[in-house]
Amino acid sequence: MTKPIVRKQRCAIYTRKSSEEGLEQEFNSLHAQREACEAFVASQRSEGWVQVRDQYDDGGLSGGTLLRPGLQRLLEDIEDGLVDVVVVYKIDRLSRSLADFAKLVEVFDRNEVTFVSVTQAFNTTTSMGRLTLNILLSFAQFEREVTAERIRDKVAASRKKGMWMGGVPPYGYRVENRKLVIDDEHAEHVRWIFARFLEIGSGTEMAREVGKRGILTPRGNRIDKKYLYRMLNNRAYIGEAVHKGDSYPGEHDAIIDRETWDRVHAILQESPRKRAARTRAETPALLKGILFGPDGAAFSPTHTRKGDKLYRYYVSQTVLKHGAGSCPVGRVPAGEIEAAVIDQLRVVFRQPEIVAGTWKAARGHADETTEADARTALQQLDPLWDELFPAEQARIVALLVERVDIGADGLNVRLRVDGLGGLAREMLAGDIEVSA
Repeated sequence: MTKPIVRKQRCAIYTRKSSEEGLEQEFNSLHAQREACEAFVASQRSEGWVQVRDQYDDGGLSGGTLLRPGLQRLLEDIEDGLVDVVVVYKIDRLSRSLADFAKLVEVFDRNEVTFVSVTQAFNTTTSMGRLTLNILLSFAQFEREVTAERIRDKVAASRKKGMWMGGVPPYGYRVENRKLVIDDEHAEHVRWIFARFLEIGSGTEMAREVGKRGILTPRGNRIDKKYLYRMLNNRAYIGEAVHKGDSYPGEHDAIIDRETWDRVHAILQESPRKRAARTRAETPALLKGILFGPDGAAFSPTHTRKGDKLYRYYVSQTVLKHGAGSCPVGRVPAGEIEAAVIDQLRVVFRQPEIVAGTWKAARGHADETTEADARTALQQLDPLWDELFPAEQARIVALLVERVDIGADGLNVRLRVDGLGGLAREMLAGDIEVSA
């Protein structure tokens, strides 16, 4: 009698461990799984089973995803026709998700690959094996979901007790023994930011001042307006822990006192437009130091009050020294003259070709910023102007306007060519923002 020919079955052993704990040991869980699988493959040698040389191991990776290096290599080799049998210690080593395992079974079936679990003694070539497989996977997924719920409940309970549950610590704190501890150097920056915001009420101006002081994030990045608003709204600074929108007393010490917090949030609750209107009277005069009369004398800002209303003016130094009538234009309403200057600037914003002649005349003074850059920047600034904080408007006027001469026949506004280039660079770099 002739001996029947046994077809060789190439067996790939896959091992996985969810946590990295113990992987550094000389003999760890992955080794134990592999040893049991190798023994099983050896016991099936009479059936033609042989182990492939490649090893497919995933240490410290969850079974809740298929994006595992070892598993992906195994699937690639299956698609290349290099594997006939996949051997694992337990089914959940391959996947804990029923949906994911259905995808794996589809790959196995398409490539005529058998799946075998060493400790659960079945394979996917039979209908009973498929039924048993689905039942076991359902329990594995149930266990995973229950474990996730337990973890979420533990985190929620810990947060309600004010405990720090990990993640990136807020600016001004560091983590010691799983608790938030105040970092004195950075905490001083936090206190300064809250105090300074009370004074200026503008995130845009605040970001600019933070940049000038050289304050950076813990990772060394620039602190922008969004980062500042996250800081100003972080209740950790008043010693609280937050979970899903609810606040609880924290275990850590506060950096900001409750009174400062409440005053800052009273400002934040106002709209940017209201904040701008509220502080407009406190903003330095727009044309201070650059407005001159027909006799060459400078005009100084002044104001009077009638009841609760503030009236602002620019008055000639000639009038202040020699009295009314000594200058043909002795006093002008601040709002009117400032609006007239801004209107002339906005003509430049809307018609950048006006820049061309000035730019060419002062080409030697311009740096790497081109005329085209200036055109683009000024066009972007026009629709933003009304949204700018008053202090930002004043800064831009000082940057663009060298001198304003007022006479009986109107205004003459002299622009700064270097200011146009500087403003263009700021706009193109995104450094000018609305007051929100």
